[in-house]
Amino acid sequence: MQEIKFYNGENIPLELHKVRVVQKLHLVPIERRLEALEEGGFNTFRLNTKDVFLDMLTDSGTNAMSDNQMAAMMQADDAYAGSQSFYRLKKAVEDVLGKKHYLPVHQGRAAENILSKAYIKQGSLIPMNYHFTTTLAHITECGGRIVELLYDEGYVMNSDHPFKGNMNIEKLEENIIRHGSKNVPFIRMEASTNLIGGQPFSIQNLRDVRAIADKYNIRLVLDASLLGENAYLVKLREEEFNETSMADILKTMTELADIVYFSARKLSSSRGGGICTNSEVIYKELEALVPLYEGFLTYGGISVREIESMAVGLYETLDETMICQSPDFIRYLVDELDKNGVPMLKPAGVLGAHVNAMELCSHIPQTQYPAGSLAAALFLISGIRGMERGSVSNQRDEYGNETYADMELVRLAVPRRVFTLSQIKYVIDRVTWLNDNRELIGGLKFVYEPPVLRFFMGGLEPVNDWPQRLISKFKEDFGESL
Repeated sequence: MQEIKFYNGENIPLELHKVRVVQKLHLVPIERRLEALEEGGFNTFRLNTKDVFLDMLTDSGTNAMSDNQMAAMMQADDAYAGSQSFYRLKKAVEDVLGKKHYLPVHQGRAAENILSKAYIKQGSLIPMNYHFTTTLAHITECGGRIVELLYDEGYVMNSDHPFKGNMNIEKLEENIIRHGSKNVPFIRMEASTNLIGGQPFSIQNLRDVRAIADKYNIRLVLDASLLGENAYLVKLREEEFNETSMADILKTMTELADIVYFSARKLSSSRGGGICTNSEVIYKELEALVPLYEGFLTYGGISVREIESMAVGLYETLDETMICQSPDFIRYLVDELDKNGVPMLKPAGVLGAHVNAMELCSHIPQTQYPAGSLAAALFLISGIRGMERGSVSNQRDEYGNETYADMELVRLAVPRRVFTLSQIKYVIDRVTWLNDNRELIGGLKFVYEPPVLRFFMGGLEPVNDWPQRLISKFKEDFGESL
């Protein structure tokens, strides 16, 4: 996309859309925000949106839909079987992702469930660039285990490496040889790797993974939930593809995978998901599991209206002016916070801006969950709901021991076409203030811990009275301001 310059030299992202439907937001007093945290167990997932000002928890299902998506929903065919809405979506999957067989599921983790049920058995090993929370849960539930194979630069918080999501090819082959290819049902690559800050992989790296998969006759599975943004960063950062269209970049990636699955809550700014392939054999291996877990093969647990919006949303993924909006806002947010001395994960990735809680809260030990503490503190002083992506999001090992995350991050998600620039500037202001007063933030401890995916519904409490001290400093600096 051609660069847009401002006469005054200011470098800010320009929205290439206009707002036509709005939703009222509420910025409640800081005293109410503390009550909300106490009611929600200091877990931002458990907050009620009536208490949230800017919801930066996730981009999953929160991207703004386009006028064309909304219009398409009105033509939905609500037949239980053989719906024309499904066939329009199936055509969009083939046109955009290049796969002729499509199995609908209600969201990305439903696809993970079906793939795990079909292919994973006790002792299976799944190599991947990096895990996602629900992926790991489904694999371990079926008796498998994972091995994460990023290069060392993938764990460096502040760098200019363009593709931190790349898989270490040498370690991939070593693990296959050590464990035996018969014990590796598939290799998983995640586009714009979520838990390390939305970092992309390069197409050359994906080609190299494909070569290893072919060498050992192992299938390659691509999690394409954030494929559009990965493709956009490939266009910007991988020289071979600087002049290539989004459509061709997307198909170049998907044609390297035997199976592509995705959450439409991310990929197409709608609600749903899917598994797609060009292999008739793979399709038949998975087909029977969809009616069992999701619904008939032409709706898969998805509203037909959402199916229509998914089809339009997939085509809109090819529009660079749409797909660039979130990454460009994220880059601006990261760059401005970095200028203000806030420790950020760099380079800016996708999904959102990621604050390095391990550094910002270096006085809080991992046993007291620094990322969870920072997320709670940020909501308290701003009404901004971010997401903990650290040790709270990990799960205990098979013996019940705590496992600590490689990174302690707070993600400030920037869904597509949702926030205004003034709202982003509010985020910059409040995060900067919190960084300047970081010594007031204290740790958390679990008081309720579910056995699986504890970060969703787990309850925590402060280890001391640090929230009250943070409120006192806020009032000292901001008076009665919200």
